Amino acid sequence: MSAPAGVSRRAGAVVGGLVLGIAALAVLVIGTGDLALSPGTVVRTLLGQGTKFEYLVVTEQRLPRVLVAVLIGAALGLAGTVFQTLTRNPLGSPDIIGFTVGSATGGLLAILVFGAGALATAGGALAGGLGTALLVGALCGWRGLHSNRLVLIGVGIATVLAGVNAYLLTRARIEDAGKAATWLVGNLAGRSWGHLVPLAAAMLVLVPALLVLRRPLGMLELGEETAVGVGVPVHQVRPALFGLAIALTAVATATAGPVPFVALAAPQIVRRLTRLPGPNLVPSAVLGALLMLAADFVGQRLLPASLLPVGVVTGALGGGYLCWLLLRRR
Repeated sequence: MSAPAGVSRRAGAVVGGLVLGIAALAVLVIGTGDLALSPGTVVRTLLGQGTKFEYLVVTEQRLPRVLVAVLIGAALGLAGTVFQTLTRNPLGSPDIIGFTVGSATGGLLAILVFGAGALATAGGALAGGLGTALLVGALCGWRGLHSNRLVLIGVGIATVLAGVNAYLLTRARIEDAGKAATWLVGNLAGRSWGHLVPLAAAMLVLVPALLVLRRPLGMLELGEETAVGVGVPVHQVRPALFGLAIALTAVATATAGPVPFVALAAPQIVRRLTRLPGPNLVPSAVLGALLMLAADFVGQRLLPASLLPVGVVTGALGGGYLCWLLLRRR
């Protein structure tokens, strides 16, 4: 019994360390900018003891962006864990197998064709992600949903949809194309409480539903026969898990645009940190939040002359990580 207890303590320590890292980085991010604030001032203001001006800067201008980054990172970390567990493939990530690109296509159609605002763009991204999932699922077949066929077909669909997105941008008016391109690259600039509230509401519904299915998800990673043998209703659970992961991806994409790397890397890094088999849902969510917040901070501070969208930073990191992963599995 000592080994499981040690493993549990290690996982708890990892999660605790990541949470502390998020808190420290959040204070740092909120305190930096054109108007610099000390960590003590940031904490005091968050506790309701700052001046009116400090309250305006901290809670109205900077805090919403930090919270949006944390929730989006958590959503992508959870979605990546579900996809990689069900496919039993470290490349089974929504940004690799096309679901993120499909959500982006739906959002682009809403922006460029219908002139949609934030809420309608979110609906378009959700519809695009679900539509892409149905197409990939139909091409894979039931058995292909937990094999490398899902990854290969998803990569093909993602390539086609990327071409569709590029075509939509070339046919749009200049002002609409600029707005869409800003969203398409993955950006947290200008995110406010108006973006945070619907995102938080969606997470309050999706995350508990996913946690309820945590044990069946772990059984599915061991194989369909094993899952059936322990009483898991595979034909009901697997589509539900896919649906929840797709919804998390679509919600994150709708809020900030397509952000690569986080869903791909968070589950693999967490598995090496906790050394736990099976899906590490909570640690993956926490690490995804930390990666997203760190990438946004780097994008804001790496080049003083220009601000890099968070999607550019995560894409650069993800490209190197993907090359390393492919070479390692060669």
